[in-house]
Amino acid sequence: QVQLLESGGGLVQAGGSLKLSCAASGSTIGNYHLGWFRQAPGKERKFVAGITGNSGTTDYDDSVKGRFTMYTDRTTVYLQMNSLKPEDTGIYYCAANNRWADLTTGSRRSYWGRGTQVTVST
Repeated sequence: QVQLLESGGGLVQAGGSLKLSCAASGSTIGNYHLGWFRQAPGKERKFVAGITGNSGTTDYDDSVKGRFTMYTDRTTVYLQMNSLKPEDTGIYYCAANNRWADLTTGSRRSYWGRGTQVTVST
């Protein structure tokens, strides 16, 4: 099992930056594919970025390519968010799954953190 705890959210002006962290415990982080998801108010949770557990290959939603960077160390997953826009506002969740397809589709079978709020003002 994996326990995930997000941090780093907050209020930032459009054009600003934030770095989210997701501390993983309970199992070796490298055994899992990892992802970040965003849930905007009134909307479903949406895949933002992912990194494979074996090769470290990253994948991003088109809306964040060139602005967000996901990376990991031995125990923590990070999401560096630059040039933030109001539409980036939402609760950001960290997820882990040993199946890439299940991870990126937001499967309930993934391990999930409790989320951290990001608000981007105009």
